[in-house]
Amino acid sequence: MSEEVDGRDDFAQWYAASYARVQRAVSLAVGDVGVGEEATAEAYARALLHWRTVRAVRRPEAWVYRTALNYARSRLRRAQLERRWLARQKIGSHPPPEPPTALWSAVAQLAPRARTAVALRYIADLSEAEVAEAMGISRGTVAATLSKARTRLGELLATQGLNERTS
Repeated sequence: MSEEVDGRDDFAQWYAASYARVQRAVSLAVGDVGVGEEATAEAYARALLHWRTVRAVRRPEAWVYRTALNYARSRLRRAQLERRWLARQKIGSHPPPEPPTALWSAVAQLAPRARTAVALRYIADLSEAEVAEAMGISRGTVAATLSKARTRLGELLATQGLNERTS
């Protein structure tokens, strides 16, 4: 199918001529330039998908405005719900304190699977079963991996302690 037959040339011309005006109007309407840009881009993407239908309407821009505003309202409503949910949670806004640098350094030296298991078990505070599910391995493999990782961390930290005392 040629570009002229499926109307992509028409779409490209219409898009170039109307995008900036629509984006400014949507941004002003929703009161947020970032949300307005995102909503306008989404609306034009949907217009391209449905171009045969959209180009047949009397004012394609009206279709895009409506689509963009609906998208923006949904996005803003979701953001408001997320803020309310977070406000109800008892989670502090401060990240947990970082472990000592020596510990981070030792964990970084572990093999990727061991490092992931340690992070999920001791930083994310997941149970061994949850770690197994997240990593796609058996619970026994998680237990063995964590056991080996703790042993290796002990060796690495002991070596670092000796090196720090001799420095």
